[in-house]
Amino acid sequence: MNRADGGARRARCPRCDRPVLRQLVGRRAALDVTADAAPMPAAAAQTLREPNRLTWCLRERSCSPDLRWLGPGHPADCPHPHVIDHQCTTPAAARPAAPRRTRKPPPVPAGQLTL
Repeated sequence: MNRADGGARRARCPRCDRPVLRQLVGRRAALDVTADAAPMPAAAAQTLREPNRLTWCLRERSCSPDLRWLGPGHPADCPHPHVIDHQCTTPAAARPAAPRRTRKPPPVPAGQLTL
């Protein structure tokens, strides 16, 4: 996940198969961000923001896209596109039941004790 250039990588959501951007954002306590890959204007992203759904400034670099934290110094009239945390609505697939583990049958006929 942490690329040498520090940018985001394009991927697909394993549940809904929508395109997403994945990146570790931050230097000390990095957040593992999965954001929708569809860029939008800053105002549109702000309307979709929720307490547990953040918006990110998307900078297109020569080698890869780069997600930036929207801190207090981020300009309100930012010209860059923004993306929002991915919120998958597809229910998680049910895991197959684990095979039952049973004891091995005793090596002697039923009723006979082993020592």
